[in-house]
Amino acid sequence: MVFFALSILVLASSAFLALASGGLAARARIIGAGGALLGSALGLVSVLKVLFMTGAEAYAGWPAFSVPLGRLALSIDPLAAFFLLPVYLLTAFAAVYGAEYLGAGGGRRTGAAWCCFNLLTASMALVFASANAVLFMLAWEAMAVSSFLLVVYDHHKEQVRRAARIYLVAGGAGALALLLLFSLLGASSGTLDFAAFARPEGGAAAAAFLAALLGFGLKAGVVPLHVWLPEAHPAAPSHVSAVMSGVMIKTGVYGLVRTLGWLAPWDGWWGPALLLAGLASGLVGVIFALAQHDLKRLLAYSSVENIGIILMGLGLGVTASASGSTAVAGLCFGGALLHALNHSLFKGLLFMGAGAVMHATGTGELEALGGLAKRMPRASLYFLAGAAAISGLPPFNGFISEFLIFLGSFGALRGPEAPALWSVAVLLALAAIGGLAGACFARAYGSVFLGEPRSSRCHSAHDCGAPMLAGLALPAAACLFIGLFPSAAAGPAAAAVSSAFGAEPGAAFLSAAELPLAYVSAGALALVLLLALAAALRVFLLRGKVPAAGPTWDCGYAAPTARMQYGASSFAQPLTDFFRPLLRTAGRHAPPDGYFPRGSEFHTEAGAVFYNNFYAPAALMLRRAAYRFSWLQHGRLQFYILYIIGALLALLLWKL
Repeated sequence: MVFFALSILVLASSAFLALASGGLAARARIIGAGGALLGSALGLVSVLKVLFMTGAEAYAGWPAFSVPLGRLALSIDPLAAFFLLPVYLLTAFAAVYGAEYLGAGGGRRTGAAWCCFNLLTASMALVFASANAVLFMLAWEAMAVSSFLLVVYDHHKEQVRRAARIYLVAGGAGALALLLLFSLLGASSGTLDFAAFARPEGGAAAAAFLAALLGFGLKAGVVPLHVWLPEAHPAAPSHVSAVMSGVMIKTGVYGLVRTLGWLAPWDGWWGPALLLAGLASGLVGVIFALAQHDLKRLLAYSSVENIGIILMGLGLGVTASASGSTAVAGLCFGGALLHALNHSLFKGLLFMGAGAVMHATGTGELEALGGLAKRMPRASLYFLAGAAAISGLPPFNGFISEFLIFLGSFGALRGPEAPALWSVAVLLALAAIGGLAGACFARAYGSVFLGEPRSSRCHSAHDCGAPMLAGLALPAAACLFIGLFPSAAAGPAAAAVSSAFGAEPGAAFLSAAELPLAYVSAGALALVLLLALAAALRVFLLRGKVPAAGPTWDCGYAAPTARMQYGASSFAQPLTDFFRPLLRTAGRHAPPDGYFPRGSEFHTEAGAVFYNNFYAPAALMLRRAAYRFSWLQHGRLQFYILYIIGALLALLLWKL
């Protein structure tokens, strides 16, 4: 716990030193990035110690320090350590990347950005390590405030300010749900320490589960609570988007897993509820990702999809565990937690890859890009690795976790009726999500990096510098390492499953996954070896030869242009047309006019279905209801004091 405390101290102190650096941008970068790297290194020591040596570390209390209704209680068990691992890894990668990415900003803006970035990292680490509800909520709110300030980094844009407002409202609603959750658990156990939490009696347990699903689901971006995510994540700087999408939304997954541990044994409908939320999130997320024209917005919707995959694993695990299928439950729980780790790595890589594209071209609009593989060869290679990983292709890590959930689903087919029926839905959904995700990222990579440039922005593009390339190479290497040696990640995942759900599912996960993962590892290594041999053979055959250049086959066109090639919208049109009733796609078409038309225009945009049809009308109704009580706000201070006194008296009478 000493190294963890030092990590928080370094992150917090470097944050305020970066803020105090005045107008010196270089000093702010050195302090901010250096503090993030040192803090992450110290935190990793504590995390690896828990995962591979001691098993758990805890610290409770602090002399001369107390908080109302609680105490400073920290605990890093294997579950917390498993989620802390991507916090420190991705923060370090993003800090290296951000040292160059934020280089063009002014000194004060750079200092403020590094301050909020390091405070975000420290608060996320405290969320995972908190062992008391009061400390957890303080860290949760610190995480919300610091991430909000990073979302409004480019506050001069109206779109950014709108995204920040939506994010702020969603965060407040989630915090209220969590206050209800901890009130129910604290009332039933008589304390706010996590170690003493137990399942409440009667309907309070179901109320606590629903409060957790609402509060943590809002942070995770579960459909239909996801509306803030595709707005806020694209608005932040790209390395911040990587941390928010890769790690911050996993605080919601962690909270759900931790709450399931407190509320065991589970009611029969909880597993199907998680499964339905996962199915909706996975399918809706990938369908809307297909219809996006902005690269970062596409990646944000893809995060919703991957949260859905995690929830499907958790939901099927809960259903199987309630039916006594321990091996299936272990595989599903282990696959879900491992996917949380894997998603942190490849989604962080993809967001930083998108940032490299925007850094070089000034836009993330898919229809304005193209041909960047020739101008940004190394960045394009790393983005391709991330695209393959998120599509679930070997030899990368995304294949491993989805394979384990598939394995658990097939195992459930031979078990009791309830998990067997739900496993069919999971298998069909995973197959559909996998196919659509492959199409989505073939479209994204092809539109951005292949073909010819579609605008003048691409002609002057060039590969980013060494810090940004290092920030891309490190998560790409981590994705490949887990894909080649999955057993290295399976052990910590099994320890996390045991910590959350008991020793039996954790042991069952290791036992059921050991042999399949060995075969997967052997196959992945063989695939890499074949690719390396093919590359070596190509180099051998081409030695001493000068590559010749010639025109591309033009299909009979004498003067082909970039406008004749498939664009992102045309590539996805067969799929987006099929899902038009869900996407509510709106089109704008200006056809050619006259004998010698200057040009024409066609534009499509997927509607914000959930926001426009549910949240916006609900907000309007709430505003109208609030205006009916505007007479209470009249500007007289003595009446406001009277309101406070009246509320305190009412609470006192209720308590007595």
